[in-house]
Amino acid sequence: MTWTNIRYPRPLAPGATIAVTAFSAGVPEACHPRLEIVLAHLRAQGFQVIEGGCLRENIKHVSAPKEVRARELMQFLCDDRIDALMPPWGGDFAMDLLPLLDFEQLAAVKPKWLIGFSDISTLQMALTTRLGWATAHTANLMQLHPEEREPLTRSVFDCLNQATGEDVAQQSSTTYQVAGESFADNPDAVLSLTASTCWQVLGDANTAKVEGRLIGGCLDTLCHLAATPYFDLASFRRASSNDGVLLYFENAEMPPTVYLRTLLGLKYQGMFEGLNGIIIGRNAVSKAEGQGITSDEALCQALADLPVPVIFDADIGHLPPNLTMINGAFAELSVADGQATLKQMLC
Repeated sequence: MTWTNIRYPRPLAPGATIAVTAFSAGVPEACHPRLEIVLAHLRAQGFQVIEGGCLRENIKHVSAPKEVRARELMQFLCDDRIDALMPPWGGDFAMDLLPLLDFEQLAAVKPKWLIGFSDISTLQMALTTRLGWATAHTANLMQLHPEEREPLTRSVFDCLNQATGEDVAQQSSTTYQVAGESFADNPDAVLSLTASTCWQVLGDANTAKVEGRLIGGCLDTLCHLAATPYFDLASFRRASSNDGVLLYFENAEMPPTVYLRTLLGLKYQGMFEGLNGIIIGRNAVSKAEGQGITSDEALCQALADLPVPVIFDADIGHLPPNLTMINGAFAELSVADGQATLKQMLC
């Protein structure tokens, strides 16, 4: 399947319809009060909300059997009355669904926003690289509490309420969360921003400027899809040959030794060739007890010899807040003195 131009869903403005389905991990009963709060907040902002059947249970890490999850996902993706899909959060087994989706059928429907991060990026990658749909790697629905004041998290819908041809500009955060409260313990938890944000550039430089088409997600799942039809970076590079590609990713759970092996394996496969730059989120696992190596050291060992800028500790991933990264958009990123400016053009 081939495509030539990125297809942007229509702007996500009040009045739009958002379907909520958990195609990976569902929401256990203990977190239902939090779920009710964020769903009510969507409605209060003027969105029409359709709640799927695969949502309010979580058994063996999933909301429902894979066939049921895939059927509901296809139903929502093919319903052109729906403008966006927002899973509550990620999980572990979205990969189960990939062979069950009919991409030929999806190629004929209007694109919808798929919004969130973590295991949600497993499906985002497939939709963007196979169909050319723009998708939104950003805060998860369960983080969008009405009392949240962190600017990047509060601005998700502002970023997605832009028409094709318009720009989205964001600044990096000033602080980020290392550990937050459980939604089961406190349904009204908001981000606890205790650490200072400092974007870094691998090597001696403390500044960098890169541009290209954005593509990326959670390395924990995407590393297993490299060179498959569901993460065909080579095809995405060809389709983006006039602009170049910015690959971004983040590490959620891999300890440094596994992280290093993963990066080296992808490097040997040619994953990092032909890019304009690499952007890496803050590592949620910085050092495993007794391993004697940090994630930053693993990153340096694996990627320090690449001929393109490698930017890390970015506002991407499991140590929030998250930028809204639009897969497929043309982006210009500048980093200086630990802070960053990201401009994305929906073209």
